[in-house]
Amino acid sequence: MKGMGRKMKKMISHEDISSICLELSLLLHAGIGVGDALALLLEESSQEYEELLTGIAKEVDEGAALSAALRSTGRFPVYVAGLVEVGEQAGRTEEALRALSGYYEYRTRLDRRVRSALLYPAVMLMLMLVVIAVLLIKVLPIFEDVYRSLGGRLTGMAGSLLSLGRLLDRIMPVLWVLLAAFVLFFGVFAVSGAFREKILSWWRKLWGDKGIAGRMNTARLAQALSMGMSSGLSLEEAVALAAGLVEDVPDAKKRCMDCRDRLEKGENQGKALKESGLLPAASCRLLELGQRSGSGDVSMEKIARDMAEESEASLEEMVGRVEPALVLVCSMLVGLILLSVMLPLMHIMSTIG
Repeated sequence: MKGMGRKMKKMISHEDISSICLELSLLLHAGIGVGDALALLLEESSQEYEELLTGIAKEVDEGAALSAALRSTGRFPVYVAGLVEVGEQAGRTEEALRALSGYYEYRTRLDRRVRSALLYPAVMLMLMLVVIAVLLIKVLPIFEDVYRSLGGRLTGMAGSLLSLGRLLDRIMPVLWVLLAAFVLFFGVFAVSGAFREKILSWWRKLWGDKGIAGRMNTARLAQALSMGMSSGLSLEEAVALAAGLVEDVPDAKKRCMDCRDRLEKGENQGKALKESGLLPAASCRLLELGQRSGSGDVSMEKIARDMAEESEASLEEMVGRVEPALVLVCSMLVGLILLSVMLPLMHIMSTIG
């Protein structure tokens, strides 16, 4: 099994993690043991995961805990094995698996929306640049010929745009190479999960906790806290475990560590969450009320659900603003180019008339 862990280093997709955790939780709920549940999963598994599930089932049959078997594969996120281990210790493995299934289902949906949010404006921008390039390179020279036949020439802004068009025409081979690279990059980004994750990981390290990305991270952390608390963890332990979900976002992990340190020093829970920036003030108040009434896990679940909806709405709102903005800019640029040549031409025609 260790050899297999070294060989198979590709992480399992969020969608598959959600599916595996959901199926295991359903089988455990039906009273089936972990080993037998894994054997049943193995019967219906795809060839891609047959070796993986076989190794996990073998370790469990030999007496290893499910969390240890998951961790030894090296293909599950640290948080998955950690939360399953918490569930095992508290006798709530089924609840932990169900919570993980819901979380990674949310991550799958969010990843698709992020992909759409990045690709759609990029395609629109590319089309906009192509339209403007065609106007500058192909259309303006036609107007220049018309002006010359009338004894004039393009001057001012139109003349400058014509010069730009001629320059672009001379470097057209370079532009084609850049366009091909652009299309190839976004094609690979859309198709290859590994490549996309590398690019997004680099982006997260630089800007991954600002603006909409910051709200999405907060929603992820809120869901992690909800899962931890529903699995029997205290808030301090849930915060420490949640930090594993944002290992690739230094600023978000820093918020977790700051909150954990404050809680360990005995600071009020609501104040620690608020001052560290882990949760908004309103959410902190709701959690405090829930803790006082003995339903902290229920309050945290509502907070996580609300924040997930807010982050998704923010993402959709951003895409909704970018699309009309690109259309408006493209229309204005095309109109400006055409007006710069049509108005002088109309003046010449009226003079001749």
